[in-house]
Amino acid sequence: MSATTSDVTRQRAAAKAERAQLRATDILPTSVKQARLVGRVWLNAADGPCPVFLHQDKLHDASRIAATVSELLERDDLIAQFDRCTELPVLGTVQDFLDGSSGELLAPIDLQAVKAAGVTFADSMLERVIEEQARGDAAQAQAIRERLAPILGDNLRGIVAGSEQAAKVKALLQDMQCWSQYLEVGIGPDAEIFTKAQPMSSVGCAATIGLHPKSHWNNPEPEVVLAIASDGRIVGATLGNDVNLRDFEGRSALLLSKAKDNNASCAIGPFIRLLDDHFTLDAVGNLEVSLDVRGQDGFHMDGMSAMSAISRSPRDLTDQLLNSCHQYPDGAVLFLGTMFAPTQDRYGPGQGFTHAVGDRVRIAAPELGALINWVDTSDACQPWTFGVRALMENLARRSMLGARA
Repeated sequence: MSATTSDVTRQRAAAKAERAQLRATDILPTSVKQARLVGRVWLNAADGPCPVFLHQDKLHDASRIAATVSELLERDDLIAQFDRCTELPVLGTVQDFLDGSSGELLAPIDLQAVKAAGVTFADSMLERVIEEQARGDAAQAQAIRERLAPILGDNLRGIVAGSEQAAKVKALLQDMQCWSQYLEVGIGPDAEIFTKAQPMSSVGCAATIGLHPKSHWNNPEPEVVLAIASDGRIVGATLGNDVNLRDFEGRSALLLSKAKDNNASCAIGPFIRLLDDHFTLDAVGNLEVSLDVRGQDGFHMDGMSAMSAISRSPRDLTDQLLNSCHQYPDGAVLFLGTMFAPTQDRYGPGQGFTHAVGDRVRIAAPELGALINWVDTSDACQPWTFGVRALMENLARRSMLGARA
């Protein structure tokens, strides 16, 4: 269903009003006093970005330690530095950067490569096969889903990718003429690892997220995102929205970059929670992530899914990302794959889900907080202009490129 120009104008105005009501308590982890949180803000007073530590709702200036988040996450003494963060200047509260009085929250990364693992959960794996067979036509999806679900659903749940059991399932599905390139990366030995977005292009919490204006079948992809140092250490985790165009990718897997990498189509935040004694990699593997989508048209969709259903462990995916064949000297972040594949009808029976301008998307886990964004088309979102060159020029102007403590 296409919206009129007046509808879109009204939806954008309503979304702007909703953003103005966002509060710090809406986005922070429930265990915020226990969590060690790293973030990044645009600081109005400095007219530039700044890495920060969050402690007791105060954002402390971590640029005294490292000019970039990339550099900060490389430090072997990162936990010790965080524990001394009260010695650093206070830049303001989280609310000061939500309401714009001191600046704005940015994605909590900068120079890192932004990578993503695809097809790592059984339910979304099935939906990728459906997209492929529907050739990107949402109207065909329900009939294909009804045909394939009884065949693929039970075979894929609980399977460990690359295992002997997975090889047997692969042979069975090939015999049934149900094999797919998505099943190959979903349960085969090699994970799908792709570039989601360029360094510096991700948007943060409270920002507008973008859809290609020619897309008519799309969805949010709520994911847990690992923060990884250049030596392969997993140093923390956050939340992400790997905004996806189902019609583009469904027409051809070779359109993956056009389906994934559009202006404002990658959201990460609100903060990176560092791994420590209270938040371990095992805890990451047991997170429960919720999705809540509310439209200006009254549409509402929600759900919850468990990281424990992933077919590849976070450690395995990290090892497939960064190894002797692939290096990332500025570190990387890795989306671990979506647990959701929204199918709820929005505009009529069999039409499935697709976004509308003004949708509020909330992705949350109690341990990580909530990543909240509003949907618009990519051409209407704020253009990305502050890249690596602009960052270096900005840091040089602020005399921040020298040695740190």
